[in-house]
Amino acid sequence: MNRTLAITIAAVGGVLLVALLIAGWGISAYNRMVTAEESVKTGWSQVDNQYQRRYDLIPNLVETVKGVAKQEQTVLENVTKARASVGQLSVTPEILNDPQAFSKFQQAQDGLGSALSRLLVVTENYPQLRSVESFITLQSQLEGTENRIAVERRRFNETVQEFNTLIRRFPASFIASVSGFKEKAYFQATGGSEKPPPVKF
Repeated sequence: MNRTLAITIAAVGGVLLVALLIAGWGISAYNRMVTAEESVKTGWSQVDNQYQRRYDLIPNLVETVKGVAKQEQTVLENVTKARASVGQLSVTPEILNDPQAFSKFQQAQDGLGSALSRLLVVTENYPQLRSVESFITLQSQLEGTENRIAVERRRFNETVQEFNTLIRRFPASFIASVSGFKEKAYFQATGGSEKPPPVKF
């Protein structure tokens, strides 16, 4: 009788130990996913900060150019419209879980970047504008902001890759599906950016 009781206690103890190990692993996996998701959110906020910086600089740039290049009204209106379309998007952390909303956000930002590029190309036709100190400062700030955006987008994509890899690996994928963790969208290159722009002299 004592031997049977000892075997039963050992078996129950073994089952409890295995259950504790599995629970410990599950908690650890869940915590790693939470940490990785928070890194994605932090990366997203850095990207968003840089987009906001660009958004805030645009009115000053448009007003500076408007004073010198009055005949370029269409280009200025396109920049203003692109900025307005970006401003209409409500950007919340939930956008990271909605690939369609994320894609719409990226398209609006790409459209604004494209309009700004056209504006800066047009300004090359106005030597007097290139000598205006406020324009030089704004152009420099926008170029710096575009570089920061590129860096933050790259960092964001790296954190998204880490997160997506973590939640797709087995057996952590089981914990991810039960806990509601979903893959995050990457920033994609602008359509046609793989082709070099034509150079004309």
